[in-house]
Amino acid sequence: MMTLSPDRLAAAYQTAKAALLAERHHDGYWVGELSTSALSTATAVSALSLVGRHDALVHGGIAWLVRNQNADGGWGDTVKSFSNISTTMLCRAAFHLSQHADANADVLLRADEWLARSYGRTPEQLADAIRNRYGKDHTFSVPILMNCALAGLVDWKEVPALPFELACLPQSWYRFVGLPVVSYALPALIAIGQTIFHHKPPGMFLRWLRRAATAPSLRVLARIQPESGGYLEAAPLTSFVVMALAACGIARNNASAKHVIDKGVEFLANGVRPDGSWPIDSNLSVWVTTLAVNALTTAGDLDSLSRKDKLIEWLLEQQETERHPFTGAEPGGWGWSHLSGSVPDADDTPGALLALHALHGESPTHVSQHDGERWLQNLLNRDGGMPTFCRGWGKLPFDRSGSDLTAHAVRAMTVRYRPIFQFEDPTGTYPGAGLPLVFTEKCLAYLGRQQRPDGSWLPLWFGNQHAPDDINPTYGTTRVLAAYRDLHYADWPACRKGIRWLLDNQNDDGGWGGCKGCPSSIEETALAVEVLLDLAPAEDSNNVERGLVWLIDRIEAGGLHHPTPIGFYFAKLWYFEKMYPIVWSIAALGRAMRWAAKTEPDGQ
Repeated sequence: MMTLSPDRLAAAYQTAKAALLAERHHDGYWVGELSTSALSTATAVSALSLVGRHDALVHGGIAWLVRNQNADGGWGDTVKSFSNISTTMLCRAAFHLSQHADANADVLLRADEWLARSYGRTPEQLADAIRNRYGKDHTFSVPILMNCALAGLVDWKEVPALPFELACLPQSWYRFVGLPVVSYALPALIAIGQTIFHHKPPGMFLRWLRRAATAPSLRVLARIQPESGGYLEAAPLTSFVVMALAACGIARNNASAKHVIDKGVEFLANGVRPDGSWPIDSNLSVWVTTLAVNALTTAGDLDSLSRKDKLIEWLLEQQETERHPFTGAEPGGWGWSHLSGSVPDADDTPGALLALHALHGESPTHVSQHDGERWLQNLLNRDGGMPTFCRGWGKLPFDRSGSDLTAHAVRAMTVRYRPIFQFEDPTGTYPGAGLPLVFTEKCLAYLGRQQRPDGSWLPLWFGNQHAPDDINPTYGTTRVLAAYRDLHYADWPACRKGIRWLLDNQNDDGGWGGCKGCPSSIEETALAVEVLLDLAPAEDSNNVERGLVWLIDRIEAGGLHHPTPIGFYFAKLWYFEKMYPIVWSIAALGRAMRWAAKTEPDGQ
């Protein structure tokens, strides 16, 4: 039984719900708002400077960078992020390429001093530091080094070549040829590979091969460019493509390259914010909409949502109905946004399936649900885990299987079949047959193998900048525990061990951060409370209530409108989303209200 005042709990829930409904689009879905980004702003400024004829946008971006330099002299990805070498180097490059370096010599001096204290003074030392940050994955290190080389800040010998000729192969071959970039970075491979080839020609054979592959690979680049012009709806990736093609002058003689540049510039011009900055991506409309629906479902309050038919229709419209030109994904999945640059993935598809089931059960969405389930089944890796975009691309970060994605897929795949999942065997063997059972068996076996010795799980797509190595075991563990909870496997040893880790890593103030000792946040505390309300042993109920009180205290202080940067996007690229503290608080507070009602004597 809770000692927390029911009225106070209800008031906090209503505050969160009012904030959620205030963000709803008039057509029934949510758009959210991604954090503005120094990294995005710097790359957009560099690209537009090289293209020319966009002085107002360049001036606005430079002015924003000047205003938002961190006190230590560096820049972080967001206005709440710690300084890092990647963003700081990109900002320096933007000042030089835009011809604003001399006018901002004091700004650059502070940046140089921060870099010198942290990484070294010479271009060679800084290039080494960038390469060391990303290891074997060239997805981000090569674009950064290319941008710096274009600005004259590092030598071209520091920029590894990219085999853009591989883009001419059939998509089905990509997983076998060992691309040095992840699946979603194909545009960077092509465009940046071209400008490196231009500035640093290889030996005779490769020179002949890459010259022959130039036009065909550019046709691929144009074919996979979305209608909006923005690859993945992301300003950094689009900017890298634009600056690379503009810098090697290839658009003068190649229609495909000119088309890509023109569309990319249009995307950047349309995406700038009134303060002169750019966000990390256009929006996460599908993701935040499904988070909102599923949070209200958890709270038992979905019936309070108006215009559900319109919302169902909108969600169905976002399901991919054709083979995706970017990743080659088959129809049936959902991406993160309703905009054209979105790509179907294994986190948004489960979110959409859960939301559609909550909104209308089997009909009229059952065909779409079956298609989405089949899409997830076909994406499953041989290790039993779910990758983000493409099956079999398991060597580089963010192409490998992830515990958070796998747990989310299990929840979505079994939501319509849970009456047949009445097993109590913790060994992981199941009676019965059928694809949902086989799929779940493989996924749970994978999750068992991924559990760390301390009982936690690490996620693939979310980190915490305060934690060692930027990890976020709180997020990963809560997502896996939610799957065990939904399948009624709370007594499994792996689940009990995960619950224990989560309870032991509660901060002394009652909240949770990325792990014990990280500053508590609304996002992570809400995620932890929401799963522990059902899973925590009775003797730990006071600790769960302490977390709930911490959450309510922050909501009463206006914390819902102060999101924290807990996101990992791409590799070592941070963001935050204004909807996260709202939706996750609704799920936690709503479940707490339902839990309290069940435990009161007159609530049976």
